[in-house]
Amino acid sequence: MYDVVVDCYGKLEDELMLTGHVENGVVVLDLPSALADGTLVNVEPIAPHTGTPRRSLLERLGDVVGKVEGLPPDASQNVDRYLYGEAKP
Repeated sequence: MYDVVVDCYGKLEDELMLTGHVENGVVVLDLPSALADGTLVNVEPIAPHTGTPRRSLLERLGDVVGKVEGLPPDASQNVDRYLYGEAKP
């Protein structure tokens, strides 16, 4: 399923961008009364819904979190010092 963005022809200074979804092959706007009947529009899919929620950074990198050994105890607080040799504050 795709969310859609509807862009109206003949815009003046006001940008009009509406969102909605496709239902049984028809674009259904979230605000159905926002456009008058007969208004010309462009419809552009936003992104497909995979049905899977996005995983957090910890979930994606969990296999490597905490695996490095031999670091100084203050490595996370002074990463620049250890990586680039900067003076400790």
